[in-house]
Amino acid sequence: MTDKVSIPDGAYILVADGTGGRLFSASAADDRLALTAVDVLEPDYEKHEGPSGSRPPEQTYDQTQEATFAKHAAEALNSMAYAGKFSDLVVIADPQTMGQMREVFNKAVTDRITCELPKTLVNLSKQELEQHLSNG
Repeated sequence: MTDKVSIPDGAYILVADGTGGRLFSASAADDRLALTAVDVLEPDYEKHEGPSGSRPPEQTYDQTQEATFAKHAAEALNSMAYAGKFSDLVVIADPQTMGQMREVFNKAVTDRITCELPKTLVNLSKQELEQHLSNG
């Protein structure tokens, strides 16, 4: 099954889950979608403080690490938006990570989000992702 999504030419596409993510730039011409890798977002827990908000006592170490990554991925997008790196953003992440990132996104990011897709697609190759999101 494909998710037919309208992706503006030049949009940034974040594909993430709680363990990492990839950032692409989209080229949408002739109803074909081509993705170019921009960045790989990897957890770096030693450099950063924990996740947003308080940690529920029942939360596991892995859940805390995943929430921490979501916070830092959102902060990276906040910085890129303020720097004018993108004008349109598509966010594709599992529902848990999506919710955690939403809590951290600033107005500069939320104003640029053209589509959110709460799905786990991080393990797809670039070509599979292009095909999955393609309108053609």
